[in-house]
Amino acid sequence: MDRIEAMAVFVAAVDEGSLSAAGRRLQMPLPSVSRKLADLEAHLGVRLMNRTTRQMTLTDAGRDYLIASSEILDRVAEAELSALGGNTSPRGELVITAPLIFGRYHVLPIVTELLQQFDDVNVRLVLSDTNVNLIEEKIDVAVRIGELPDSGLTARRVGELTRVVCASPAYLQKHGEPQTPSDLRNHDCVTFAGLPSSLAWSFLGSKGTVRVPVRSRLTVNSADAAVTAAMNGLGITRVLCYQAASQFAQKSLVRLLREYEPAPSPVNLLYARQGRLPAKTSCFLALAADRLTQVLAEN
Repeated sequence: MDRIEAMAVFVAAVDEGSLSAAGRRLQMPLPSVSRKLADLEAHLGVRLMNRTTRQMTLTDAGRDYLIASSEILDRVAEAELSALGGNTSPRGELVITAPLIFGRYHVLPIVTELLQQFDDVNVRLVLSDTNVNLIEEKIDVAVRIGELPDSGLTARRVGELTRVVCASPAYLQKHGEPQTPSDLRNHDCVTFAGLPSSLAWSFLGSKGTVRVPVRSRLTVNSADAAVTAAMNGLGITRVLCYQAASQFAQKSLVRLLREYEPAPSPVNLLYARQGRLPAKTSCFLALAADRLTQVLAEN
């Protein structure tokens, strides 16, 4: 069995989402694709994919093997290019995900700088406040804000951000300004869908962290919407400091309860690593770590 060819078939099947599509991409008959994957699983002694007539999903072993296979194939391609007299400068598509507002303000400028430096790199930037699965969505690097679960991925910390509570001057004039976290029980709040923090917000008290129940008048699924709703006087919201920085500067929102703000949340660059990273990933990580460390030090 040609292991490199088998890896290429496996990666193509995952990328394309089906064995027939992988066969078309590799110009290989479907029975050959199926046989090579079966031979690979038999050689490894594990199932890499669960296949039905409708879909194909990776097993836990398949996710790990996909990372390793992709990196090995990238390294083989770089070695072949070098042997042919080419160079191993960054090349290929780099897929990056980041939170919506943070990505727009702070990651997009880094991507722009990367593309200006390297003509052979293309970037797909996925901006979302929902954490996507790096392996299943074929993401090279994720910018994550908050504590990270144990995942087997590699994290590089670049700074931290504080969660802040805020409201519009008009809302505060009508309803009064909360002086302590417990006062929030008497206020309308704008919260986020699907998060535990929709029911209670954490603050730093004299005896450590305290959770205060809040009354959600409006639930949204993005920080943009929460900030806009708060500006329109619909209630008090809690966001990361950068998400309302321009509104604080323009005085369209007022920062509240500063002395009770919880410990800052870490900001990390998250990526899968087994062996040497592709040049495109290494270059972005180095550039992003430098730029984001500077930006976050100013917040």
